[in-house]
Amino acid sequence: MTTLEDRKRRALLLWEEGQRHHLRGNIPTAIRLYSRSIEIFPTAEAHTFRGWAYSFQGRLEEAIAECKAAIHVDPEFGNPYNDIGSYLMKLGNLEEAIPWLERAKTAARYEPRHFPFLNLGRLYAAKGQLLRAAEEFRGALQLDPENSLAQRALDQLTTTLN
Repeated sequence: MTTLEDRKRRALLLWEEGQRHHLRGNIPTAIRLYSRSIEIFPTAEAHTFRGWAYSFQGRLEEAIAECKAAIHVDPEFGNPYNDIGSYLMKLGNLEEAIPWLERAKTAARYEPRHFPFLNLGRLYAAKGQLLRAAEEFRGALQLDPENSLAQRALDQLTTTLN
């Protein structure tokens, strides 16, 4: 008979193994491992990463559904909020993405916290709201001062605005 702690430990090991395959580009194997992890003990992380893997396959609607499942498991985990916003941006649903990205910015448990700022910066720049975009890129730099992407984007916006 397996205890709850045994199930959690096994699920974590499968999730970690899934991450290794994911980072090597072996997406189908990663999805299988994330799925097995979820079957044993559902976590927000496994759902979020399975969604991320689906996104690599262009399965954005399924990726969004996985992120919503992650939020159901742990509403304090910020990654799925940012990921939903990112997927909606890829689908061209900029307005729909904004509240998800804003929620990611304030999530209790989230690393890397600067990502939703970067995404909102890109979103507002795409909408032509350059001052708002600059504000988001500055927010990203407050959290990650060495972020070259945010710095370049802010520099470009500053040049454009002057």
